[in-house]
Amino acid sequence: MDGGIDEYNRLHSADDADERNANYKSLVNSYYDLATLFYEWGWGQSFHFSFRHPHEDFGESIRRHEHYLASKLGLSPTASSLKVLDVGCGIGGPMRNICKFTGADVTGLTLNQYQVDRGNELCEADPQLGTEKCRSVQGDFMRMPFNDSSYDAAYAIEATCHAPDRVGVYSEIYRVLKPGSVFACYEWCMTDEYDSNNEEHRRIKKQIEEGDGLPDICHTSVCLNALKEAGFEVLDARDMADDDYGATKGGKPWMLPLMPSWNPLTQRFQFNWFGYRMTNAFIYMLEMLRLAPKGTVKTQRMLQQGAFGLSDGGITKTFTPMYLMVGRVPLDKKVCTRFVAEEKKEE
Repeated sequence: MDGGIDEYNRLHSADDADERNANYKSLVNSYYDLATLFYEWGWGQSFHFSFRHPHEDFGESIRRHEHYLASKLGLSPTASSLKVLDVGCGIGGPMRNICKFTGADVTGLTLNQYQVDRGNELCEADPQLGTEKCRSVQGDFMRMPFNDSSYDAAYAIEATCHAPDRVGVYSEIYRVLKPGSVFACYEWCMTDEYDSNNEEHRRIKKQIEEGDGLPDICHTSVCLNALKEAGFEVLDARDMADDDYGATKGGKPWMLPLMPSWNPLTQRFQFNWFGYRMTNAFIYMLEMLRLAPKGTVKTQRMLQQGAFGLSDGGITKTFTPMYLMVGRVPLDKKVCTRFVAEEKKEE
């Protein structure tokens, strides 16, 4: 763990994202080797955000957010015969919930082998599923191990933000989808409120990138244009954080779990100044007693810095983790010119 976090920090030491983009596989793998256990312990099996409606608990909001995205895929009532791809599935919490919600056959793709193993373990342990109905496979979403036009729908939940090139990852998704199929995603993006000349805004962006394994964070317009360039017909595009019905009508905003609290019985306690120091001191003691691997303190601090950036990004509205984009593959599908050019170059 100690060597992993040192290499991860080295990749993030420069302001320029070129090296991180060039080494995105190493960056993402290192990040999730370090962070997955922390995420599952502190967040659950679905590694994403959602705002909460009044009287809705955290788990309900997470499932509702996933089901809403799944409803955009246009799956028929006979979805059990359809194949759906989860791009960047993590340990498969959304994959299992969406499989149950739609009845479709769902395959999750993730770069990290630990997540593949853990995801399949959880699928096997679910009496409603098993790996016959949904499963995780290892692979790079920039070079997917699937044939052309092999899936009926695809979705990504806060995952393609790890890609070094949005056109590249969307083109790969386009390639593996059948004509007429729909891709829906929630993207991590900087919004129109972000000002690159504002030092505080730059600090927020940097903290999110460093704390969440990202090469760089794109503006919403960059992602939308990339979706179009990949060949998709855009059906919907908007910032779901602006739809924050829960927060505006008595609910809770998406970043609430990362905002400081003085209640010592909540995980938010670690985000106030005292809880931050106490948490790090406790983990340092565990590491010194060899009850936690060397590098655990560095990993915890890295994740906490990411949480501070995300919280401030939500408060200032300079960042969103839920820029919704829905695109359809044309019925007269043609493979993206850019993708074809790259394939011929490699040959």
